[in-house]
Amino acid sequence: MHAELDTLEAKIRQVAELCQTLRRENTALRQQLLVAQQDNKQLTTRLDAAKTRLTALLDSLPEDA
Repeated sequence: MHAELDTLEAKIRQVAELCQTLRRENTALRQQLLVAQQDNKQLTTRLDAAKTRLTALLDSLPEDA
């Protein structure tokens, strides 16, 4: 019976350690996701500005008939 309890304790310890590892990894992934979302927002803003400038430039070109 003592050996079974020791085995169970070791397994519980492993699960607890895995849970802690996964929590740390999850936190890191959430931070990476936030950074990626911010980068995406910045790039979208820059792309929209470039589209606006390009449209204005195209509108200012004379039309050939």
